Amino acid sequence: MTTTPPTQRSKWPMWVLGLVIMIDQIDQNVLRGVASDLQKDLNLSDAQIGLLLSAFVLVNGLISVPAGYLADRFIRTRTVGHTVIAWSGISALTAAMPNFASLLVVRGALGFGQAVTEPACASLLADYYPAEERGLAFSVQQVLTFVGFGLGLGLGGVAANSFGWRVAFLLVCTPGVLIAFFVYKLREPKRGAADRAHLGVIDDDTEEVESLPLFEHGFKRFFTDMIDGLKADMRTIWQITTMKYALIGVSTLLFTITAAAAALPQFYEKQLDVASGKAESLVGLIVILGAIPGVLLGGRLADRFATRIKGARMAIPAYCLIVGNALFVTSYIPNIPLGGVLLLEALGLFVTVMAVPALRAGLSDAVPAHLRGAGFGAFNLFSVIFGQAAASVVVFSLAGAFDHNFRTALIIVSPPVFIGALVLLKARDHLDEDAAKIFEAIIKAMQEQQERDAEDAAEAGEITP
Repeated sequence: MTTTPPTQRSKWPMWVLGLVIMIDQIDQNVLRGVASDLQKDLNLSDAQIGLLLSAFVLVNGLISVPAGYLADRFIRTRTVGHTVIAWSGISALTAAMPNFASLLVVRGALGFGQAVTEPACASLLADYYPAEERGLAFSVQQVLTFVGFGLGLGLGGVAANSFGWRVAFLLVCTPGVLIAFFVYKLREPKRGAADRAHLGVIDDDTEEVESLPLFEHGFKRFFTDMIDGLKADMRTIWQITTMKYALIGVSTLLFTITAAAAALPQFYEKQLDVASGKAESLVGLIVILGAIPGVLLGGRLADRFATRIKGARMAIPAYCLIVGNALFVTSYIPNIPLGGVLLLEALGLFVTVMAVPALRAGLSDAVPAHLRGAGFGAFNLFSVIFGQAAASVVVFSLAGAFDHNFRTALIIVSPPVFIGALVLLKARDHLDEDAAKIFEAIIKAMQEQQERDAEDAAEAGEITP
C-alpha cells in the first residue's frame, strides 16, 4: 500500500456491472410487456397479474440482506457470475409454465438473482471508484438498468404480439452467459480500496483478495455465524443516521414508482385506447428517452455538487422526486391527448431518475466499506417490504375495484412519493457527518498500522546483532 497521486480508473467495471443489472431488468420487465397476452392466454385476473409482478420483488427483498452479508465476506465477482448463469437458466423455465401457480413459483425463484447481484454489484462499484467518481459509476449502472427496463417492456410486447408470450421469455435467457463471462474476468478489489484512494493511498493490486470457503465448518456453523453477523451488521447500520432516513424515504417513494411502472401499459391500453403491444413499446420508449439522459445528468450533478451543497446526495434526490412526480400526476388528468401524456411522462421520468445516482452514491458514502453489501441489502429489504412488494398488487386491485380504471388507481398511489422526498430532505442534515466518520476511521486505522510497523521495525533492530 503506497501514497501516490490518484490515477485514471478504468470505466470497464461500471459498464460490466451495469450489464448485469440490465439483463436482470430485461428479464424482470418482459413480464410487464407480455401481461395482456398472458392474461388472455391463461385467463388471469388483474390481481393475479399483480401477484406475478410482486413475487419477484418479495423474494428479492427477503433474500437481499443475507446476500449482502455474503457480499461483505466472499469474492463478489464470482458470486455475481454464478448467479447470472443460474438465473438465465431459471428464466428459460418461465416459457414452459402451464398455469398461474407454476408461473408464480418460477417468478419468485428469479427474485434470488437480483437479491444476490444488487448488493454485490453496489459494493464492488464503491470499491472500484472513490467518492468523487461514484455519481458517474452509479449513473452508468442505472442507465443500463433503465435500458433493460425499456428493452424488456418493449421486446416483451413486440415478441408476445408476434410470436406469443412464451417466446418472449426464451429470447432473454441467452445473453446472461456472455455477461457472466465478463464478470468473471473482473479484478476483485479490496474492501475500502476506493476510500483509501480518496485519501491518496493506493492498494497493491497484485495481492489476491482472500475468501474463506463457504461451508468450511459445516452448514450449521455457517448459518449460525450468518445470523449472528447479520444481527451485528444491522445494529451498526441502523446507528447510521443517514441510513434511517434514507431507508424510510426510499421505501415510500418506491411504492409509487413500482406501481406506476407496472400499471402504465395498462393505463395506455384501457384509458387512452392504445393497442396492446404498442402500449408496451411506448412505455419502453419513454423509459429509454427519459431515463437515460436523466440518469447521466443526475450522475454529473451528484459528483459536481457533492462538496458544494450540504448533503447534496440526499437533497438532489428529494427535489427531483417532488418535481418528477408532480409531472406524472399531471399526466393522469383526463382529456389530455396521448402526445401530451407522453411528453409529461417523459419529462417526469427524466427529472425523477436524476435522483438515482446521487442516492446510491450517498448511501455508499455513508456506510463503511466492510458493511456496504449488508447496507445495500438492508436498502433492498426496506424498499421491498415497505414499498415495492405490495405496489403492483395494490394498483391492479384498485384498478379492478374502479372497473379497470388505471387512471384512478395511479392517482391514488401517487402521494407516497412526496412523503418519501420530504423524509430524504431530513437525511441531508446527517450525510456529510456520517461520510466524514468513515474517513476518520480510515485515517485512524492507517496511523495505528504505522505505529505497529514502527514498533516491529524497532524490535527487529534490537534483535539484529
